[in-house]
Amino acid sequence: MPSGVTVRQAGPDDEVAGVRPRWVALPESVEEIAAVLKASAERDLAVVPAGGGSKLHWGPPPERCDVLLDTCCLNQVVEHASGDLVVKVQAGVTMDALAGTLAAQGQELALDVPVEGATVGGTLATATAGPRSFRYGTARDLIIGITVVLADGTVARSGGKVVKNVAGYDLGKLFTGSYGTLGVIADATFRLHPRAADRRWVTSSVPQATALGSVVTTLAASQDEPTAIEVDRTAGEGRVELAVLVEGTAARSRAESVAALVGGQAAIEGRPPSWWGVLPDDEVLLEVRFPPSRADQVLQETLGLGAAVRGSPASGVVWLGGDEHLMEAVVPLRKRLGEYGGRVTVVVGEPYQGLDRWGEISALPLMRRVKERFDPGRRMSPGRFVGGI
Repeated sequence: MPSGVTVRQAGPDDEVAGVRPRWVALPESVEEIAAVLKASAERDLAVVPAGGGSKLHWGPPPERCDVLLDTCCLNQVVEHASGDLVVKVQAGVTMDALAGTLAAQGQELALDVPVEGATVGGTLATATAGPRSFRYGTARDLIIGITVVLADGTVARSGGKVVKNVAGYDLGKLFTGSYGTLGVIADATFRLHPRAADRRWVTSSVPQATALGSVVTTLAASQDEPTAIEVDRTAGEGRVELAVLVEGTAARSRAESVAALVGGQAAIEGRPPSWWGVLPDDEVLLEVRFPPSRADQVLQETLGLGAAVRGSPASGVVWLGGDEHLMEAVVPLRKRLGEYGGRVTVVVGEPYQGLDRWGEISALPLMRRVKERFDPGRRMSPGRFVGGI
């Protein structure tokens, strides 16, 4: 490893989906990231980037992992232009720390990341977003600039504060959701929003047999403009919790209107339910994505499995949690949801032999070409993404 960069032997806590690296490198700048990747390329060492380590067990294990590149030392808010509602932040900053910094100026990054301890880099690499993506969009919608380091040590920037672009690519969108297989995210620039002056949650418990998807569709189209619409069903229970967030001007009166739409014993609270914006914590975790217009059919299918179900049907994403038996439902669920344009991904858990974690991906040939363009030596998180990329 290059001189000046802190390097230590890897231990059990550094394992990536069960694979232990040989070393852990802790760079403190973009230049040191570049030096680590250049040295690794010269020695044909495979590198896996890491942030808070909260999602290293997601996805398949890497084919090989020589160096875990830990971004924990890149933990500075580089620039907060509050007047422009823009922030530039290093990849190792935790989302909680960033939220605290922005809140002091009455602003926020509206991502609601559902994993405790997640960093900016890890949030982008796994494309995670929470309840308010219904109103504000996902990381791909909020990122406006990025600095990345490619497998050979080349530093590339795009979007805000442009210094160098890789021709033909929107690096921010390309690296979001890439699972560290294209390079290392060093910093990112985001569009912010003012913090809402008031927030109200409308909550209700409804029978599972209720046409919940129709209720969600009605709420999504409501003139009361809810910011988020979430559902939660604990495994084995016959009722579903529905929670709707209303924020901003006249939040209380709008919440009352939403409560009337929900009906039943809907309550209005000043804080979210305990499960709000948190992923099911189980041995197996599935992500189900689908067109929001198909929420009714998808909820019927997923609620019928008896697993824990939680997520944002109005945004077209719910999460299923359960034990190893949930894995047996993946293939038939993919077949049924495929008729509605849905997809099922095994995020956490060991698929049985012959089961592909990602399912069929029509864009896989294009994704392979992008991988070849950015990492021809297959040294960046090899095998961690779709199709063994």
